[in-house]
Amino acid sequence: MQTILLIDDEHRMLDLLGLFLEPYGFNCIKADAGKKGLEKVKVEKVDIVLLDVMMPDMDGWEVCKKIRELSTIPVIMLTARTDKADIVKGLEFGADDYITKPFDERELVARVNALLRRTASETDDRSNTVYGDFTLNRDSYSLHYNNLEVQLTLKEFYIIEALITHPKRTFTREQLLRTAWDYNTFTDIRTVDSHIRNLREKLKAAGFPINDFLLTVWGIGYKWN
Repeated sequence: MQTILLIDDEHRMLDLLGLFLEPYGFNCIKADAGKKGLEKVKVEKVDIVLLDVMMPDMDGWEVCKKIRELSTIPVIMLTARTDKADIVKGLEFGADDYITKPFDERELVARVNALLRRTASETDDRSNTVYGDFTLNRDSYSLHYNNLEVQLTLKEFYIIEALITHPKRTFTREQLLRTAWDYNTFTDIRTVDSHIRNLREKLKAAGFPINDFLLTVWGIGYKWN
């Protein structure tokens, strides 16, 4: 049985999420505050997190950021905010997907299952991808260059994987969007640019010569040189 951690300050929403998910065989554990949710991430074996954005003690963006410091566990953010900038912000903080409230039960379950399938398929394939001095590790969701290592979020991993396994091929933003997101109904194409920008900053800060490899093809998209 797979375990879902539900983090929301509204008990009614926690109960509703449990009502939707438990009939599909999920074990739901609940936290009514961001800090409580982080404690459960540390001590519980959790397969996926459903995380509300607007919470009083610590908002969902900050919780997501701190989860990413602990784990690559998939995170779906739940938000009543439909502003694209807010949605992109959540993805930039490491969320793998988001659902806007009010949501349909079937959409919720489909998104959870899709993300879990995607994660499971990556876990099942234990081989590493090597390209030159770079190694993409599927066990730890990390990228290595010589003696350097950087931990990737799930979406960053999918993007790098697509690029590094097809060197010199130019990917459009739409292609990378489909690669990293199973559902893109509400996903703005600018989300890809945000993830690429974050990747560059993260890898550059770790000492990776990323400007020589992760290239922008103006007017089209990106490629790994």
